[in-house]
Amino acid sequence: MKILGIGNAIVDVLCKVSDEFLTKNSLTKSTMKLVDEEEFKKLLSSLKIEETISGGSVANSIVGLSQLGNNVGFIGKVSDDDLGQKYEEGLKKEKVQYLYQKKKEPIPTGSCLILITPDSERTMCTFLGTAGKINHLDVDEKHIKNAQLVFLEGYLWDEGDPKNAFDKAITHSRRVAMSLSDLFCVERHKVHFFELVTNQLDIIFANEQEITSLIDAKSFNDVVLFSKGIKKNVIITRGEKGAISINSNEIIECNAQSNLKIKDLTGAGDLFAAGYLHGLINNLSIKESLLKGTELSSQIIQKIGARI
Repeated sequence: MKILGIGNAIVDVLCKVSDEFLTKNSLTKSTMKLVDEEEFKKLLSSLKIEETISGGSVANSIVGLSQLGNNVGFIGKVSDDDLGQKYEEGLKKEKVQYLYQKKKEPIPTGSCLILITPDSERTMCTFLGTAGKINHLDVDEKHIKNAQLVFLEGYLWDEGDPKNAFDKAITHSRRVAMSLSDLFCVERHKVHFFELVTNQLDIIFANEQEITSLIDAKSFNDVVLFSKGIKKNVIITRGEKGAISINSNEIIECNAQSNLKIKDLTGAGDLFAAGYLHGLINNLSIKESLLKGTELSSQIIQKIGARI
């Protein structure tokens, strides 16, 4: 297997909303908020569902990699309920090996309400459900060792059981990549993420906001100096400014595509990572990998949802 993803197994529920809806419900645009099952149902009750998808950040990347013809797998925890069944079917339909044996859990399968405002920004309300309860027993060592690269998501990291699952994956992997996922995650777990980035990961994906927060940078030059110093492959997306890969003293940039008809920014980072990792495991150059990531993220933001 080329890449094994380990992440939150979340069913994405996409809805279009007004800016007023966000204000009325005290939601901050473009962020992710964790909610309980009751709040999730309350928010959803007044909305029209556009689409439901087997989602989660790394799962989106893994599906993108599968669509590019790569042999990939995914581990994410669901319950043996209706949404869990749909989740598994959704991944298998995309030719992803789903490497988790689901069983009836005390907590239901997780879901994420993706609220898309007229400016194409997405605001997420996530009920983690059983996804956030992943532990080291859910991660099979043989699957980790069988993969050329393991891809983790910051959204999944938490103290206790999820940390133990991460540690097991990192210990047994040949190469490990991780996305910092969200500013909320970085600020919540800053000390732990800093340790992961500097000492445990080989490849780090972040947007400019996330990496700036992680190291309390005063300027982007601080980010570049830090990234050069840790001697890892750090890939940073910068919106309209494009993307940059930093690996020790090798710095390669790629421009963003222009004149795009942006509809929804859901999955932009996920599909960028898919394109970049596709290049990496198929021996493309760093520049070609950045271009592939940019191509995929440009495609995805011109449609609703995180599936090409």
